[in-house]
Amino acid sequence: MCLKSNKMHKAGFVNIVGNPNVGKSTLMNNLVGERISIITSKAQTTRHRIMGIVNGDDFQIVYSDTPGVLTPNYKLQESMLSFSQSALVDADILLYVTDTVETVDKHQQYIQKVQALDIPILVVINKIDLTNQEALEKQVEAMHAIFPKAEIFPISALRKFNIQNLLNRIQELLPESPPYFDKDALTDKPARFFVTEIIREKILLYYQKEIPYATEVVVEAFQETDNLVSINALIIVERETQKGIIIGHGGKALKKTGTEARHDIEAFLQKKVFLQLFVKVDKDWRNKENQLKTFGYIQS
Repeated sequence: MCLKSNKMHKAGFVNIVGNPNVGKSTLMNNLVGERISIITSKAQTTRHRIMGIVNGDDFQIVYSDTPGVLTPNYKLQESMLSFSQSALVDADILLYVTDTVETVDKHQQYIQKVQALDIPILVVINKIDLTNQEALEKQVEAMHAIFPKAEIFPISALRKFNIQNLLNRIQELLPESPPYFDKDALTDKPARFFVTEIIREKILLYYQKEIPYATEVVVEAFQETDNLVSINALIIVERETQKGIIIGHGGKALKKTGTEARHDIEAFLQKKVFLQLFVKVDKDWRNKENQLKTFGYIQS
C-alpha cells in the first residue's frame, strides 16, 4: 500500500535588490540554475523585473531580479526604480545584495524602506574574492549595524562560493503555500522578451559610452516552425549619430551584434535562428511615457 506524504508544500517570492553592479543578476542565475538575466560589467544592465522559478517536489521559489537602485535622471530610470521599490512590497524573503567594493550606506531612503520590512532579510555580501578577511569582518559588522535583524551571507557569485548555504536558508524560510506557477515554469516572461535582452546584452558589450543606455530593442516578428525561428528585431536609438555608430562602417558593427546575438538565441531556444536587425531613431524615447508603456516599463 502506498502512503501519501503529509509534508507541506512551501512557496514564496524571493526578491533580489541592491545598488547597481553588485552582482544581483549573476546571483539570480546561480540560484535559478539557468541564464535568466543578462550580465555585463556595466551598471544598469537590468532594466526590468525578471522572475526565475525553481521547483522541487515540495517547494517553489519565485526569484525576482530587479534593476539597481539609482537616482533617476529620466523617465526610464524612474520606471526602473519603481521595479526596485515594488520588490519590497510583495517579497516573502528579501535578498539585499551589496559587495566588498561599494559604500555600504548608499541610497539611504531605500535602506530605510528595507529596514522597515517585517519579513526575513538576508544580506548578501558579494565579491568576497576581491577582499581579505579583516576587511570582510568590518563590512559584516557594518551591515549588522544597518540591518540588525538580518542574516548575513558572504558569497562570491562569480565563483559560486557559499551559494548552496544561501539556497538552503531560503528553502528553510519559505512560507507554507501551494505553488504560484505551474511546476514546469521557469520564468514569467515570454521567449520574445529574452530575445530582446540577448540583443541588448550584445549592445552593452560591444558599444561604449552612452550608446547602450540610449538603446531599446523590440521584436517585431517572431515566426517559429519545427526547425527554424525567424526573428525581425528593431534597435531603437535617440539620435542619427547613434544610429550610425550602431550600424558601423559598411554595416560591420550591426552584423557582429547580430551574429553574436543569434548564437546565444539559438542556444536559448534550442533551434536554428534567422535573425534580422534594423535600426530606427526615436528622439528622446527614454522620456516618453507612451513609448515606455509600449516597451513594458510602465504598467497601464
